[in-house]
Amino acid sequence: MAGEIDGFTYGAVTPTAALLMAALGSSLGMRCLTRALHHRSAFRPGWLTLGAAATGCGMWISHCVAMMGLSVGDAHLTYDEDRAFLGLGVTIAVVGVGLFVACYFGRSPAGLGAAGVITGAGVAAAHVAGMTTVHTTGRLRPDLAMVVLSVVVAVAAATVALRMAVRSRTVRSHLVAGPVLAAAITGAHYTAMHGLSYRPAGAAGDGHSHPSVPTLLPLLTAPVFVLLLTVFVLSLDPFVHGVETPRADPSPVPEQGTGTSPALRGSQL
Repeated sequence: MAGEIDGFTYGAVTPTAALLMAALGSSLGMRCLTRALHHRSAFRPGWLTLGAAATGCGMWISHCVAMMGLSVGDAHLTYDEDRAFLGLGVTIAVVGVGLFVACYFGRSPAGLGAAGVITGAGVAAAHVAGMTTVHTTGRLRPDLAMVVLSVVVAVAAATVALRMAVRSRTVRSHLVAGPVLAAAITGAHYTAMHGLSYRPAGAAGDGHSHPSVPTLLPLLTAPVFVLLLTVFVLSLDPFVHGVETPRADPSPVPEQGTGTSPALRGSQL
């Protein structure tokens, strides 16, 4: 049917792959955030920058993979690569601000709320930027109510994920934080896509058309490399292997609790 939109051309393949890529990027980003919280001050900006790059790239790959499943009955879909990479940069920058706020001010409710809003805005930015890169023979029109709902979903889940990463000292919470943020990324995308409509321009085309894998591969190469680099850097961190324990440098997020020893805290991280 002319103008018919299908976001699941390949069934559950693209949503599942999108969720997994979002989970990978988010988990790496949350792990970098916890490293920043427990390293010396001099290393925190580096960890936060790496975490922002990993999370932003995970978001971007997730959206690109999800867009592979989009088809429109009479539209020929193509991507603007320049806008795509600009959107990737904006996403990383916004998420980076959210992580910095979470690291330095996340202990207070106001600081954590601000970090959640900013990070959620990064999720929304990834979706909006991704949609603006799509060129069609007609016009794709989002539903404002569904877009707003997707932003609410993103902000709420991002706040929960950051709270787990910032306020908990257990590995389990840190591992859960990534998938929670990944659920925000994919949930926000498909919520916004649910209200998408298409207005044809001129005569109808000759069947469904969707972005092909070769078209999207150039957009995915650099972000995938960033994720692999993050995995490599994290694997070299001595704290991960228990070689060192966190130094007695005051954390921007003060510890609360029962006076757990530094060595035990290091084993939990």
